[in-house]
Amino acid sequence: MNLRFLMTGGGTGGHVFPALAVARVLRQRGHTIRFLGTSEGLEARLVPQAGFEIDFIRIGGLNRVGIIRQMRTLMQLPASVFSAMGVLRRQKPAAVFSMGGYVAGPVMVAALLLRVPLVVMEPNAIPGFANRKVARYVYKALVGFSSTTRWFPKDRTEITGLPVRQEFFDIAKHPPRAESGLFNVLITGGSRGARTLNRASRESWVLFRDQRTPLRLIHQTGAGEHEQLAKEFAASGLQGEVVPFIPDMASAFARSDLVVGRAGAGAVAEIAAAGLPSLLVPLPFAADDHQRKNAEALAEAGAARIVLDGELTGERLFREVEELRSHPQHLAEMRRQVRRFAKPGAAERAADVLEGAGTAKNA
Repeated sequence: MNLRFLMTGGGTGGHVFPALAVARVLRQRGHTIRFLGTSEGLEARLVPQAGFEIDFIRIGGLNRVGIIRQMRTLMQLPASVFSAMGVLRRQKPAAVFSMGGYVAGPVMVAALLLRVPLVVMEPNAIPGFANRKVARYVYKALVGFSSTTRWFPKDRTEITGLPVRQEFFDIAKHPPRAESGLFNVLITGGSRGARTLNRASRESWVLFRDQRTPLRLIHQTGAGEHEQLAKEFAASGLQGEVVPFIPDMASAFARSDLVVGRAGAGAVAEIAAAGLPSLLVPLPFAADDHQRKNAEALAEAGAARIVLDGELTGERLFREVEELRSHPQHLAEMRRQVRRFAKPGAAERAADVLEGAGTAKNA
């Protein structure tokens, strides 16, 4: 049976990439997929590139924005819900799948008002604002952490993890080996980079050089600070590369002994799938401090180390990397523990749930 599904969630890659993974599985099974997002989010570019059609509504964020932006968003909400309802009436989806992000709120409300089954995926330790508000009404909640299940109805919640490309899981089967005796460190603050990580990395270069650490560094800086950092790194005498963006992050992971980065749900899921040790620096302004909760879940299991954003300096980064590099038994234990958080087959399971919701609706 060919079913129609509507996917929503956007603004960042962490919302869009998992939704695309589920959409690809559904398309392979012969279903029709359409997305609903905003023209300002990454979905506007990534969804058409993946070969899917997308409709747009106008809505802004409520978290980490000024009061004027919040007021504007609240004023937009009724019109946004009305626009989303118009799309749902035209497309007549069998079910709606939400990955979260500010665009998801109006779409989820529209789905509930029109009695369209709503499946949400909540990969963070603490659900986002919109998912908390609709929690009791969902057809199914697919979550990433066991601690998240308490926010949703027990009989409609399942721990699936976040969809992650198979290439990351393949890394765990073949752990990285030291390249010519070098310790390979990947630093990434996401596609846009992170100022704290960029600054700490720059400050650490002289320390690694003076210590003659056998280090190879791969650093994704984001476009804004890349040019200056690349010049300084070229003069540092260290081995490695400083780039604005890494298009194939799985390949970068495969060449790394340690990942230093933020603790968004997507990053944590990829680290777990790859079975890599990590030094996590949670974004301090993330909604509901969810990145810190994500990082703590791994750290409490001995699967990662945490350094708070305000405590990360070049010296602290140098000390953390040196301590882990000089204790391979600690790295091995972190690899063992982090694999416990890996959840293969998340996209396929989400597709199964959507098919079940769609079939039940049309029965």
